[in-house]
Amino acid sequence: MRDPNWHVAELMRRFPVLEPLRADLERAAARIGDALEQGGTLFLCGNGGSAADCEHIAGELLKGFLLKRALPETEAAALRGRGPDGEYLAGKLQRGLRAVTLTGHPALSSAVINDNGGDLAFAQQLWALARPGDVLLAISTSGNARNVVLTALAGRARGVTVIGLTGAGGGRLRELADLCLGVPDRETFRVQELHLPLYHALCAMLESRFFGNDEGA
Repeated sequence: MRDPNWHVAELMRRFPVLEPLRADLERAAARIGDALEQGGTLFLCGNGGSAADCEHIAGELLKGFLLKRALPETEAAALRGRGPDGEYLAGKLQRGLRAVTLTGHPALSSAVINDNGGDLAFAQQLWALARPGDVLLAISTSGNARNVVLTALAGRARGVTVIGLTGAGGGRLRELADLCLGVPDRETFRVQELHLPLYHALCAMLESRFFGNDEGA
């Protein structure tokens, strides 16, 4: 089983500019992992390119990323007992980690924008879905996107751990978050270029923690 922190060392080797974030990245992975281990959910929100990053992160967590994540035999057997299609599912489905993006649900989002306010779509979803002990990964390159900031505020009131992913300084998200990963740049596209390897490492760390015994399977 590969040590999840191997991924941190590899990230810092390839992107030494992120070295100051090493300890906070390890803390973020630990907090998210602990929440998932207790049956919690990771929620994600962001705008534009950051919304795409939310979908990307969820995609790496909900199915195999670097590892195969085969189903445990008890789950596979339950599927195999349901005929040829069950056999197919048993061989194809993978284990996943609970990750929900707040960037989808267009019917709900458009209703909230129309009825309540354009900056409340993420916060409304989090308020309805989250439970104490869950985690919100709030992404904003400036740290000041109002709808993301409001979601972080709602999360704190809901008993949710808030992790910010921002550019240098962190903006208002740094003030609201339990932990803020602010990459060392302020230009939007450059911040996003650094966010990607950072969250890939985070996803790999979580995968190693939960599915490390699948490596090489």
